[in-house]
Amino acid sequence: MGADMGHGAQAAIAVIGAGPAGLAAAEVAAASGARVAVFDRMPSPARKLLMAGKSGLNATKREDAGRFRAAYGAAPLGPMLDAFGPGDVERWMEGLGQPVFAGSTGRVFPRAMKASPLLRAWLARLAGMGVVLHRRHRWTGWEGDALRFETPDGPVVHRFGATVLAMGGASWRRLGSDGAWAEVLEGVAPFRPSNVGFQVAWSPHMARHFGAPLKNAGLVVGGEVHRGEVVVSAKGLEGGGLYPLTPALRDGAPLALDLKPDLAEAEVAARLARPRGKASVSNHLRKALRLDPVAVALLRELGGPGLPDAATVKRLPVPLEGPRDMDEAISTAGGLRWDAVDDALMLRDRPGTFAAGEMLDWEAPTGGYLLTACLATGRWAGASAARWVQAASPPEG
Repeated sequence: MGADMGHGAQAAIAVIGAGPAGLAAAEVAAASGARVAVFDRMPSPARKLLMAGKSGLNATKREDAGRFRAAYGAAPLGPMLDAFGPGDVERWMEGLGQPVFAGSTGRVFPRAMKASPLLRAWLARLAGMGVVLHRRHRWTGWEGDALRFETPDGPVVHRFGATVLAMGGASWRRLGSDGAWAEVLEGVAPFRPSNVGFQVAWSPHMARHFGAPLKNAGLVVGGEVHRGEVVVSAKGLEGGGLYPLTPALRDGAPLALDLKPDLAEAEVAARLARPRGKASVSNHLRKALRLDPVAVALLRELGGPGLPDAATVKRLPVPLEGPRDMDEAISTAGGLRWDAVDDALMLRDRPGTFAAGEMLDWEAPTGGYLLTACLATGRWAGASAARWVQAASPPEG
């Protein structure tokens, strides 16, 4: 079965993947006047976006441009973020009828907090622009110059003037991004979990603390102390304070906990040296250092049963056993290498095919960086696809 989508292959654009990057590509391409069809393997679009927005959709972040860019490491995202950066994300959301606000750390959220109102307004805008969404269409590669899909009604092929691939990374498979496309494309770096918890083999006595947050602690990696909350779980440690450190920890950097980051080691030593009388070690730690129960438990678990010294309190080694499974990660590193695409995000070995979002080999911490880059690369790829079909289409008349 075969079909041309639209009145001639040179005028239509396919977007494969209905997450933020794909929908952003569709919006820009449709605004250029192109006919756009979006294909997604799931029954409904943007499932990962909806899941992320259940506890508050962190869309972007207000901070110095240099610091914002630095969150992406060496990924060459500069031109795309220049074209559509944090301020543009805010204006785009407000244009969809979703007022925004910034928290104390600069993180930007819609006032409705959830992603669902934003997505409904976005899909309505796209429908009004003539974008057609095809659900339950799994892309399986090419058949000549045509796109091949598996559908509930069997295989189909469609031909387009240009294609934007925006199928996500390889985490949260149940929400649609399973990374299966990596078997079809060339130039793919192996996937690795990002923004993920790390495994620790706890002894049974830690079980009572599972789910407890470790607050007001420092995470020591590479000689630097990073502040942020972590949670003790049955499988190890997780939480927003740990996620930005994923690249270093994933590559084998050791992790230590500074349980009193606001006190110098000498002050910790002086407090530990106070007479404790008949108080147990645990009670002495709570009173002398004002440690909460989970911090005391970690000291006993990782530092030994006796009274720890100040150096241990300030640098408590954590024996990590590697990151959690890929499918438990918020996002993934790896994907299409940057040398596999050109400056327009077009695949070098497949002219007229562009890529965006988490399919590209970049990673960033949570905090608005992920969604901003997905939108920015999606819009960049959509604009590139529109220019491609415009250049290939002769003027009417």
